Amino acid sequence: MGSPLPDAMKPEMPAEQVSMTYHDGTSRTVYDTGIERPYPDGKLIVSRTDLNGVLTHVNDAFVEISGYDVDELIGKQHYILRHPDMPKAAYKDLWATAAAGQKWHGYVKNLCKDGSHYWVYATVVPNVRRGETVGYTSVRRKPSRSKIDAAIAQYAQMKKDEEA
Repeated sequence: MGSPLPDAMKPEMPAEQVSMTYHDGTSRTVYDTGIERPYPDGKLIVSRTDLNGVLTHVNDAFVEISGYDVDELIGKQHYILRHPDMPKAAYKDLWATAAAGQKWHGYVKNLCKDGSHYWVYATVVPNVRRGETVGYTSVRRKPSRSKIDAAIAQYAQMKKDEEA
């Protein structure tokens, strides 16, 4: 597994403080400012992880929009970007699909280092070498606003169902 994630630094602007616990039992405090960053036009955000979700590669677009430096990302769990509005079931489906050797597509709200967020349309594929899955690649594209709006409503309901 990657090294533990530190608590996020509190942003200078007003932000909601949220304690998050991940599937591996790791927990940390994050801050959500509610400010959306626009997806960078004409760019693809690309990352690779090992089988456990530890980042092994990030491209410049990933670094730029996330607000993290490369050395703050490589060796860390991909969930360093998990926004508290994202339902656990979305990630469960993503990882189950990828682990089964299949391609996964979906809309994801990611949390930046400064507490802002951005939406992506993500495609995750297994990296297969000599017949064995050795990790995963995720390529993110700019999502349409109507699909983001639909995802916001769907994810809010899924989060309510998780808490029930």
